[in-house]
Amino acid sequence: MGLVTCDVGISVDGFVAGRNQTLDEPLGVGGEHLHRWMFEEPEQHAAELAAITEAGAFIMGRNMFGPIRGEWDEPWSGWWGDEPPYHAPVFVLTNHARDPLEMDGGTTFFFVTEGIEAAMEQARAAAGESSVSVAGGASTINQYLAAGYIDELRLHIAPIVLGAGERLFEGNAGLDLEPVSSRSTSLVTHVTYRVGVTETG
Repeated sequence: MGLVTCDVGISVDGFVAGRNQTLDEPLGVGGEHLHRWMFEEPEQHAAELAAITEAGAFIMGRNMFGPIRGEWDEPWSGWWGDEPPYHAPVFVLTNHARDPLEMDGGTTFFFVTEGIEAAMEQARAAAGESSVSVAGGASTINQYLAAGYIDELRLHIAPIVLGAGERLFEGNAGLDLEPVSSRSTSLVTHVTYRVGVTETG
């Protein structure tokens, strides 16, 4: 069984998306600046970019998949066009059942209504010996951190302050993060941690 990893872009004040997320601004006010390094310096971050999509299966929350709430009354297929970057099974946490959605390039979205444990079980079965990546958003990552599922956390820290939005680490005061590696450019600092839990109180 492979590791459970998580790659996430984050501001220096701890937000993975800004406030007021909308269809036009899915990352909220200022949130697009978290990912400038991907588009403006891709050659300098080739290893990190490759690692983000190397998993054998992915898990994400419904908010990361799209803006629709309630029943699936629109034919939404994600933010990424006909060929999403995952090229593997993606398990989407939702309260509303939907048939699997097969996309070009090997990505199939499966919609899981039974909670985070069921999604992890399905993702591990699909990944086999490969890793499983918890892709986001903040609420989904926080739930998996709190449940002790994530082995390796890879933060991509942008030198910006968002001030409000979707915060990482809510409800996870007892985490023990062991630094593994870090490196920086002008647009981002990549930090990898092994994740454990310490006693609090």
